Amino acid sequence: MSPDALSGLSQASSFLPLISTCIGVFVGLVVGMIPGMTISTGIIIVLPVTFVLPADIAIALLLGLYVGGMTGGSFSAVLLNIPGTPSASATAMDGFTMSAKGEAGRALGIAITASFIGGLFSFLCLFFIAPLLADVALEFRTEDMFSLIFFGLTIICSFAAKSLVKGLLSAALGLTLVTIGQDPVMGTSRFTFGEANLMAGVHFLTAMIGLFAIPQLIDNLRASNAGKQVQARLTSILPKVSDLKAIRLPVCIGSFTGSFLGILPGAGGPIAAFISYDYARKASKKPEQFGEGCAEGVAAPESANNAVTGGALIPMMTLGIPGDPVTAILIGALTIHGLAPGPLLFLERGDFAYGLIWSFFWANIFNFIIAILGLRILVKLLATPRALLMPTVAVLCVIGSYALRNNFFDVYVMLFFGFVGLAMRWLDMPVVPMLLALVLGRSLEENLRVALTSSKGDISIFFTSPISLTFLCLAALSIYWSLRSTRNKVDPYQKEPG
Repeated sequence: MSPDALSGLSQASSFLPLISTCIGVFVGLVVGMIPGMTISTGIIIVLPVTFVLPADIAIALLLGLYVGGMTGGSFSAVLLNIPGTPSASATAMDGFTMSAKGEAGRALGIAITASFIGGLFSFLCLFFIAPLLADVALEFRTEDMFSLIFFGLTIICSFAAKSLVKGLLSAALGLTLVTIGQDPVMGTSRFTFGEANLMAGVHFLTAMIGLFAIPQLIDNLRASNAGKQVQARLTSILPKVSDLKAIRLPVCIGSFTGSFLGILPGAGGPIAAFISYDYARKASKKPEQFGEGCAEGVAAPESANNAVTGGALIPMMTLGIPGDPVTAILIGALTIHGLAPGPLLFLERGDFAYGLIWSFFWANIFNFIIAILGLRILVKLLATPRALLMPTVAVLCVIGSYALRNNFFDVYVMLFFGFVGLAMRWLDMPVVPMLLALVLGRSLEENLRVALTSSKGDISIFFTSPISLTFLCLAALSIYWSLRSTRNKVDPYQKEPG
């Protein structure tokens, strides 16, 4: 084990980071299990607290919340048939059926165990793949980084949107908003309209709070307060040996699928969960049992969505490209603490990079322990009335926006993006491409302009570099594949021949 890895283990295993990880896991389990809340919303609420914490403690807290939130989503999916997170949607198909048969404890035990195994597998991928990928990324030049970021944006638009056009339009709007503020090369002001508060640009964390939290708050306020109540009695939670034998193959499928799709920017937990569920059903000797309360149908998606967490951290740490909205927030948290995710993170702060990886390991360990020991207490929180929960979230959103730069103007910006998020939801436009364009846009512009400056305006520099050309070809293939998939969809109004 390298000295940086040992130093990172010592850092992550200190008392305060461990306590921070435990707190984060507990908060994540609560946030993930409450219908109407999401992991992104939970992290946004907690984020202002991390501004005053040391970097290692802050990241440990957020990683714990990330891991715990993924597992917590299965609780409400099994007990109420209401997925706490989008990634738990596939779990509800068999988990709630098991709960209706009086096997709620068994279903939850299998979900927690599968999540634990999937998380540990993704930790191994993160530990061994991330340093190697960082070494390769150190060889990238500015034109290569531009093409890489551009490729990442095309993948995100293709995966996150039902319509490629709407996905690209959302990303284009995000890139347009990035141009507000000072020019990154010349230092001149752009599109500030004489407003001094816009000289620093639009902070993507402020935009993120508005885009995610405000529409979610309005949806929850419009919903009825009379929700379902937990009626299932939890018996034995720890899975039996027979269950562990039955879920071996589904957990392997989910762990591999989740880790791989987590590395792809924009793929996310829901896609991994449903693909794993489908593969597990095809590989099962009794596929007809899926959907009827099958343990394998719970294990496959739960191992997949927790494996996505470690996979999504790989491009974030090595390339500075977030794999999902949560890792986009983590990039913001690292930036606030003066740390830039990317290949230089392993070179300049190898101890911290490995400390982050080991904090992810401890998050999975504590997630299993807290979920198993505190399950009976945690599920009682599902009855939390919205009349108490939603106003609290609204107040925390305002505090978080203000605390970012101690400027009330950011609260107005947050509210503006809340209306933008509502409009995009009404137009059925995806929010994720805009968010990640806000995160990646400045790096995209800086690498583009530096590359063009070094080549004296010659755009052939992007095609003469083999690495850059490869990523541009992959970007074109991504767009072509998405367009082809759209054309191949059957038109319900088209008459069949004959």
